[in-house]
Amino acid sequence: MARFRGPYHKKAKKLGLSLEQTLRSRKVSDYGLRLKEKQKAKYIFGVLEGQFRKYFENSSKNKENTGLILMQTLERRLDNVVHRLGFAKTRMQARQLVSHCHVLIDEKLVNIPSFQVEPGQTITLSKKILENPHVLEALAQKEEAAAIWLTRDGIIGKVLRLPQREEMEQSIDEKLIIEYYSR
Repeated sequence: MARFRGPYHKKAKKLGLSLEQTLRSRKVSDYGLRLKEKQKAKYIFGVLEGQFRKYFENSSKNKENTGLILMQTLERRLDNVVHRLGFAKTRMQARQLVSHCHVLIDEKLVNIPSFQVEPGQTITLSKKILENPHVLEALAQKEEAAAIWLTRDGIIGKVLRLPQREEMEQSIDEKLIIEYYSR
């Protein structure tokens, strides 16, 4: 599966995610602003264009709030949940844990980072990965889950419910993403 393998610091700086922000003399158009917001969401969650578009199309078919459903879909990806539970420091590290077969959902091995977790499912780490110093450091760093919709006890995490908007990634304005795809 393809994914972004370029310089992450340049990408973060371009999307305004870095502390050192360069000022541009040109005014960004409305289209450019919407495109930048979509690109930022794709970058944060590590999703390519085709998969992101599919997430949007599935969200727009739902009668509820399209933006909320889109953000819930992104937040419920297995690699993001592993990161939110504190099993990994970054989403990239969480993605690697998942794809290298170190994550179990309800006692079954899952190696698909885009797997959608459901409320009530239990996420655990394999015993083999507990020898890894990076994972041990991440586990020691985050004793409790950062997200309210998740709970963690040692190496066992559980999805309690679907995330609410205030519990999700705050730096993304999903309204701009909806406007981008609605043009």
